[in-house]
Amino acid sequence: WEFNGSFYQPPAFLMMGIPGLEALHHWISIPFCALYLTALLGNCMILFIIKKTQSLHEPMYYFLSMLAVTDLGLVLCTLPTTLGVFWFNMRRIGFDACLTQMYFIHILSFIESSVLLAMAFDRFIAISHPLRHPSILTKTTVIKIGLAIILRGMVSLLPIPFLLKRLTYCGKTELSHSFCFHPDIMNLACADIKVNVFYGMIILLTTVGMDFIFIVLSYILIIKTVISLATKEECLKALNTCVSHICAVLVFFIPMIGLSMIHRFGKNVPPLVNTLVAYTYLIIPPALNPIIYSIKSSHIREALLRALWRKSE
Repeated sequence: WEFNGSFYQPPAFLMMGIPGLEALHHWISIPFCALYLTALLGNCMILFIIKKTQSLHEPMYYFLSMLAVTDLGLVLCTLPTTLGVFWFNMRRIGFDACLTQMYFIHILSFIESSVLLAMAFDRFIAISHPLRHPSILTKTTVIKIGLAIILRGMVSLLPIPFLLKRLTYCGKTELSHSFCFHPDIMNLACADIKVNVFYGMIILLTTVGMDFIFIVLSYILIIKTVISLATKEECLKALNTCVSHICAVLVFFIPMIGLSMIHRFGKNVPPLVNTLVAYTYLIIPPALNPIIYSIKSSHIREALLRALWRKSE
């Protein structure tokens, strides 16, 4: 785009697939389709099982339902543009459409972080104060927590699209991914982006950063409680209820932190590494979470087997 010094916004951005492997995009789309299909079917299955099984109507599984809905949202946000690039080389995305996709991707990411924190709090109460757990985390309380999580994500990220719209863009309009990401769009501007960088970092640290710190603190308290239990069997039983949640936390936070650091500080990181971390962050957790919980949660596994058994009759 030609820039003449006045305020300018491009009509569209160009999305990128996997750099250097453009000729193989049709083949690369096969594992992506498998991951998307796994995420869609797996999370829908989790929601169906929890809805139909009365014994699963408790806080732990309500929060798991929130996690499944959030993962479905993330999948549906990125699936059209990613497969559009891989299958049809549809790289163009309108400026406003890009900001809208970016807004929902970040909201859903922040919501997932908060849901994982709520799940950690649920495990802490269940292990440290088992008798008070039903009275502390009632259905009403869980609903209020869910609404607060959604409201926090929407309000904290609301200024981001407006901060991007005020910028002047020039020269390069090619994004680093097949979806829109705030640091990626911000770095295409030829104006002062200090406000965007500062606000983005503050929001990231005060939401996702604080969530991660509180999750770690929750597990420190859980471990402290577990150590005080009388027998080794009780310790292992208590910790076993947390394994699936710990896996979900690691699968989500490690690539998210990595992608944020790469976009802000990794100027010399190869584009391929940047792309792989981004796809790991947005596609792997939604696909793995249903598998993790189906394998580790005997209640979900048994409910699933009962549902399959009834269908086969």
